[in-house]
Amino acid sequence: MLFQSFALTFTAVFVALDIIGTLPMYISMTQDMSRDGRVRVANVSMAVALVVAFLFVILGERVFHFLGITLFDFRIAGGLVLLLVSLVDLVGRHEATNRASGSTGIVPLAVPLITGPGVITTLILQVSNAGYLITIVALLLNYLLAWILLRNSGRVTALIGRDGAVVISKIAALLLSAIAVGMIRGGILEAIRDAGR
Repeated sequence: MLFQSFALTFTAVFVALDIIGTLPMYISMTQDMSRDGRVRVANVSMAVALVVAFLFVILGERVFHFLGITLFDFRIAGGLVLLLVSLVDLVGRHEATNRASGSTGIVPLAVPLITGPGVITTLILQVSNAGYLITIVALLLNYLLAWILLRNSGRVTALIGRDGAVVISKIAALLLSAIAVGMIRGGILEAIRDAGR
């Protein structure tokens, strides 16, 4: 049961993160940089993305209580956000996300491409489903994998090709849309049960 819970949480974060789909954009952003510059962008962007994600894991439920939001409210709203994010990925990312702010890659690479609405929503919901420990371990392993892939982006894209990266990204977006629909359905069912009490 513990392994199954971890596997589901890890997969949900992996799909929401979609680091394979982010690789072509990272390569485009850093193509004129030296190797040291690309490494620095990968290090800084992943560090910032991890801090932002971790803050939402720790503070997400407290923010709920402060704002008077129930978990099923967030399931429905979060599912809608994930559905929109996945649909944008399926039909093509907005051109504004292709423009980097500054040379550090914090925007848009760290936020919102790595730690964006999909990842934040997934993390907060997984805390309620699997608990803090499993969610944090899944988060750390996913971000470690993402950091390794960014550091070796040239080899990864040479292995799978740019078209391969796009295909994997679209498959991940499709899976994310299915997860989003499940979240919306679950939130609505929870709201109905709560209203009937």
